[in-house]
Amino acid sequence: MTSDTLDALPWLPALPGRLRPELALVDAAAGRSRAEGLLALRRLATHRLSLPQMAPLARLADRLIGDDDPAPAFRALRLAILSDTTSAFLPDAIRVAGLRHGLDIRVSVAPDNQIPATLNDPGAAVFRAAPDLVLLSLDRRRLPHWPEDGAPDTSGHALDLVLAHLAMLHDRAAATTGATIMVQTLPQMPAALFGHFDRRTALSARRRIDQVNQWLIDWAEANNAVLFDLAALAETVGTANWHDPRQWHWSKSAISTTMLPLYADHVARIAAARAGLARRCLILDLDDTLWGGVIGDDGPEAIVIGQGDPVGEAFLSVQRLALDLRRRGVVLAVSSKNDEHVARKAFRDHPDMLLRESDIAVFVADRRDKATQVEDIAARLEWGVDALVLLDDNPAERRQVREALPQVAVPELPDDPASVPDRLLAAGYFEAVTVSEEDHIRAGHYTRMARSGHLRLGDFQAYLRALDTRIEMTVVDAASRGRAAQLISRSNQFNLTTRRYDAAALAAMEAAGDTTAFCIRLRDTFGDAGIISVVICRAHTRGDIDRIWAIDTWLMSCRVLNRQVEMAVLAKLAACARARHITTLTGLYLPSGRNAMVAGHYAALGFTAAPHDAWPLAAGAPDLPADATVWRLRVADHVTPPDFPITIAG
Repeated sequence: MTSDTLDALPWLPALPGRLRPELALVDAAAGRSRAEGLLALRRLATHRLSLPQMAPLARLADRLIGDDDPAPAFRALRLAILSDTTSAFLPDAIRVAGLRHGLDIRVSVAPDNQIPATLNDPGAAVFRAAPDLVLLSLDRRRLPHWPEDGAPDTSGHALDLVLAHLAMLHDRAAATTGATIMVQTLPQMPAALFGHFDRRTALSARRRIDQVNQWLIDWAEANNAVLFDLAALAETVGTANWHDPRQWHWSKSAISTTMLPLYADHVARIAAARAGLARRCLILDLDDTLWGGVIGDDGPEAIVIGQGDPVGEAFLSVQRLALDLRRRGVVLAVSSKNDEHVARKAFRDHPDMLLRESDIAVFVADRRDKATQVEDIAARLEWGVDALVLLDDNPAERRQVREALPQVAVPELPDDPASVPDRLLAAGYFEAVTVSEEDHIRAGHYTRMARSGHLRLGDFQAYLRALDTRIEMTVVDAASRGRAAQLISRSNQFNLTTRRYDAAALAAMEAAGDTTAFCIRLRDTFGDAGIISVVICRAHTRGDIDRIWAIDTWLMSCRVLNRQVEMAVLAKLAACARARHITTLTGLYLPSGRNAMVAGHYAALGFTAAPHDAWPLAAGAPDLPADATVWRLRVADHVTPPDFPITIAG
């Protein structure tokens, strides 16, 4: 195994020394402060670690994080694994991989190859942990084998077995934990029984595996499950490398131990995407990253870029990937130690450049250090630095940003620019579990907003009036459910309770009848921002006449912060409540460590403080934590509209 093979996670930097001193440094940082210790823990987890090195780091994470809420350094997530093969090494590997993706993953594992028994056991330990995510890990060698009588097709038996597992898991998750299911496709055979005829005959295992995998993909789509396409991952590294027949016969381990860190990283990146922690901005260095040469020394006309030259074409491939990411919703920024007017000239005038100024949301080119530039970009986008990825060819710059800002993803890059696109994609920073219409328009909207920042420096009210903001509030339906669930999973700062609901949970709310979920779409002079807010209200009756909407969830995208949109939403919400004979709105604020900015949200909107018992608790629900606050507003009271025009429809 070399450092460039995918199973070595080559986008991660090598550990600078031996593990034991590095662990001691994390301990020392934790002795100074818990926050400093957790940042040091994440910094260490972002290095390339072998499977044996992961165990002591996982134990250190258990000790430093403890049972307390680790936010804002990490998002807590409980993962249960149901596998028909050996999974003893997975918890530590997934725990450490989660740290580098911003997750505190607590892993519980069911007994190996005991899936039906576990699902039928009301007291199964793996479900007592109340998992947020359940991974169903099946292996091809557990499928029914080709029968001795030469029956032409056993794929039906294989599908029946997989269906039985999924049906039981779906029912168990719905009835007890409400967890999201992650289904895993099956890696293919490394060798073919019939050679190249394998996929044309129903007698081959390869044909059966193809059929099972397609069925798993379809089932995940139909049941709002998360898909882990392990078959594609194994093909990327080679199925002959993925499987180790000796380990299978010795321990029934389905994956070669050398591949387990890669497997764990993919589990963690999918879990992070589901939790809303996928990166949203790619920051691009310029010299020897987007083009060959140093523009400040060589001049714009001498940089290496363009067709007909292998090096120039390689740099074009980097720009092409950046554009592809922008089209799927990733915001692009520039961070360069250059004179700005010289750096911009390449974007404006060079005929071979694919990227143009209009594609860049924030353009920073000056003589400050890279970490300061990156923080500046985050501030202009009004995002946390954990939303950012820095692509930079200079190892010294990469190290400086990693040391100063361990939350920023900074991949190691190969010397050959032709390999950079594959390296960036392999790192999985922009993992997606759903794709919506808003994803395609987000980058353009953020770019227009960021580039208009100078407008905000003058008369702020004039700026708001010039936006010509229009919002539309509608009930969440089948068309908007996916985007609403995506926003719920991603929103952290402007999120009053940080409760998470996937599309299946939203559909169940629609069917229940006592809960109404609203989505709010915003359009302004910069274009259509898509769905930017979700409000979920649960109906409740207190006494004979007091009908209440308890606001279970209120969240908004960071794109509309400081624009008084929440006032317009409240005005519309109160109007809807009055039309349904609701007398009172009750709001709840649950501090998460990342949503402190909305601690005063309800007070600012005219709500008054209420005792904890004013919040309706579902049967069996735990009492509100001591730091929760409850707020109340009579909808007959005056609701202050925004002090600038917002057109409200719906």
